[in-house]
Amino acid sequence: MCVTHVQQQLGVSERRACRVLGQARSTQRHVELVPDDENALTSEIVQLASAYGRYGYRRITALLQRSGWPTNHKRVERIWRREGLKVPKRQPRRGRLWLNDGSCIRLRPCWRNHVWAYDFVLARTHDGRAFRMLTVIDEYTRECLAILVARRLASDDVLQLLTELFVEHGAPDHIRSDNGPEFVATAVREWLGRVGVTTLFIEPGSPWENGYCESFNGKLRDELLNLEIFYSLKEATVLIERWRTTYNQIRPHSALGYRPPAPADRRTSNGRSGLRCGWATARSAVPHRRGLGLTFQVVRRAGQVTAMRSSA
Repeated sequence: MCVTHVQQQLGVSERRACRVLGQARSTQRHVELVPDDENALTSEIVQLASAYGRYGYRRITALLQRSGWPTNHKRVERIWRREGLKVPKRQPRRGRLWLNDGSCIRLRPCWRNHVWAYDFVLARTHDGRAFRMLTVIDEYTRECLAILVARRLASDDVLQLLTELFVEHGAPDHIRSDNGPEFVATAVREWLGRVGVTTLFIEPGSPWENGYCESFNGKLRDELLNLEIFYSLKEATVLIERWRTTYNQIRPHSALGYRPPAPADRRTSNGRSGLRCGWATARSAVPHRRGLGLTFQVVRRAGQVTAMRSSA
């Protein structure tokens, strides 16, 4: 455009104008070709970026390709920058969880139900009252198995949720957690020992040793808790469960080749229904802790776990 303007104003040749402006003449021969689907693709990218405000262009590319768009991340990034969409800053590289940093030797998950991890997350409703969330994930598949929401959570609640998860998914070989009182309680450790699950406690003050769960909790806070105002505990429970479903079935995970941890078609083909959400269903699933060790036993049979009632 500048070369053409100089030619018109000064009446010089294209060669002379390019030489004065320091621009290669080959640029004047290039004719921009706009694909026919450029506007439609741009509209789809803006729509996805609005729906998933914390996703970068790579996750948006994965969603587009899953929807049938024949595009790559370079074209999406070009449109992304042209439309002024936010590109998240690159995070510093961190070592893998299974590398030994001198504090302890950490177990690397190698198959489904090999290592689970669980932790607590704190948030507040609009009136300033705090509530807690107990998140449980499978470290190998990155699937979030459950998020239990309540004003208060104790070791009894941990036992009740784990019982339902063991019946639904099968008992893991190991379960990783920090040294919180709800996890190191005698009742929890004894019950897990009877079931045959090995507890992996991280070193005190070393949250990076529970990196999978900490990473998941960071995504939960960044993509939901920091963006929503919860006016009641019921609203928080519904929105958190909806986000968990989106995380498992839709959200592309970079460590899984930008595939979701538990696609909806896989869960449908396996005939598995989603875990019942809400504190009421979790409480009604198993009896009080006083009767857990006597009235229920979790039995391993051919890789499956079933809950059986035994006499007191």
